[in-house]
Amino acid sequence: MLKELSIRDFAIIDDLQIRFEPGLTILSGETGAGKSIIINAVNLILGSRASADMIRTGADAAEIEALFNIDPISPAARAAGEMGYDIGEGLLVRRVISRAEGNRVYVNGRLATLQVLAAVTENLASISGQHAHQGLLKEDQHLLILDRFAGLMPLRESVSALYHEILPQLKRLEDLKARQARQAELTELLEFQQREITAAALQPGEDRELEQERLRLKNAGALYEMVHGGIEALYGGSGSAVDRLAEVRRGLEKMGRIDPLLMPKAEACAEIAYRVEDLVESLRAYLKSLDINEGRLEAVEERLDLLNRLKRKYGGSLAAVLEKLAQSAADLAAIDNITAELGAAQDRLRELHARIAKQAAGLSKKRRDAAQRFTSRVASELSHLKMSETEFGVALTRIPATADTDRHLSLDSSAVSDSGIDRAVFTIAPNVGEALKPLAAIASGGELSRVVLALKSILAATESVGTIVFDEVDAGIGGAVAEVVGRQLADLARHHQVICITHLPQIAKFGEHHFRISKHVAEGRTHTTLTPLVADERTREIARMLGGEKITRVTLEHAKELLQK
Repeated sequence: MLKELSIRDFAIIDDLQIRFEPGLTILSGETGAGKSIIINAVNLILGSRASADMIRTGADAAEIEALFNIDPISPAARAAGEMGYDIGEGLLVRRVISRAEGNRVYVNGRLATLQVLAAVTENLASISGQHAHQGLLKEDQHLLILDRFAGLMPLRESVSALYHEILPQLKRLEDLKARQARQAELTELLEFQQREITAAALQPGEDRELEQERLRLKNAGALYEMVHGGIEALYGGSGSAVDRLAEVRRGLEKMGRIDPLLMPKAEACAEIAYRVEDLVESLRAYLKSLDINEGRLEAVEERLDLLNRLKRKYGGSLAAVLEKLAQSAADLAAIDNITAELGAAQDRLRELHARIAKQAAGLSKKRRDAAQRFTSRVASELSHLKMSETEFGVALTRIPATADTDRHLSLDSSAVSDSGIDRAVFTIAPNVGEALKPLAAIASGGELSRVVLALKSILAATESVGTIVFDEVDAGIGGAVAEVVGRQLADLARHHQVICITHLPQIAKFGEHHFRISKHVAEGRTHTTLTPLVADERTREIARMLGGEKITRVTLEHAKELLQK
């Protein structure tokens, strides 16, 4: 149930706090005082989209906050728990609408999205207004209402689960058939790819080695000249590095006989000479390996051209080409297995179709049986609401299968959806002799209000929401009918927390809690206030609702009489 509602800088409301209690709560006041603004605030708490136009003039942001107490075993508690919210101390929802920073949503102090908010609050409250866009008048909700009334939700959910299991199986079957249809073409392509890559006899890293060899072959002349000149300078003849080192070594040895400290230097000089000789030998070996054969360069160019073409075709690197070879082999093996996969997929779909057909047919039969009971219950409720001549019906029809309907989602000539094979439309004939028409086409606001109330009363035991808000359920009614509606609201409040906005004293008198909404002007600004009414205050408000702003002794006596009754 809704425990507290706080509204700041929203429309003409500057700061308003409301504490709600169980049972029937009445909100009354003059037209334009701000009753509909409170409904808009609750709508925002339940996930409606916000606009900066809702912010009070002169304020930078509007803020709405609501605290709900939730039954631990309710659907709302389950939904909140699945999203990680602890509802031990209640569920706190906060909406901030800012001109500069956009809109923000907080659930139990954590930033959330509108989608999360809508999912969490889906079973917390519902708002029933006088317009045909409310949920009970949407034809796509009628079948759901009938199923809830008849206790068919477990069977409906079972059909839905099968439906959503069949859909991916149909997609897989379609993919397998498409693969099978192009099997020959695909096999030819994969075999060609496999032959082309295999014939190249690729080696990992081969392209890098060939690039280096090509560079060496292209510069063989310069390399030979440089290395040969180096050999000559180090070892080639008179004045070479080796000769100079030998001359230095001999001088150091001669002087070493005078100063023994020079003998190690002479030995070091000899070691350097040996290392130079080794270097010369390696350079001579390099010259022998240097290939200046034009034929070899041409062969390397051709090989690199082949490798680059394969890389461009199959992924940009030799590793990608080799991976493509492995994938082609795997795809060829999978193609060989398509027939077996296709058979298995068809068998699975036949099994699922048999199950969903049986369950959907059973669900449809139970719906038709339940429709009669539901029709009688609605007629009885409408009779209590002074609509005894009204005829109510449930038009159940099958969803027709079309040429595009897959045979695994059809039953006879009907299509199977996630809710079964049926469509339901509530129909009504308010006056004797009139034909039944869709509920959404009702023109009279009074009739519409009572039908909504009747349906809410019937669903009271199965409705999952804890709070029901009626926005001017009294539209188009008055007198004795209004009193009957008030009594019905009081009965409904035994199962739910009911908040009712009304202009009629015949309804307001049934409230267990009563608030008056009023507005006044102070310092050039309009302010909305909400006052809880007790004893004489409530009597005066009922008197105002009876006779207008001028309250007389007669209207006060009438108000007292209404409240005593």
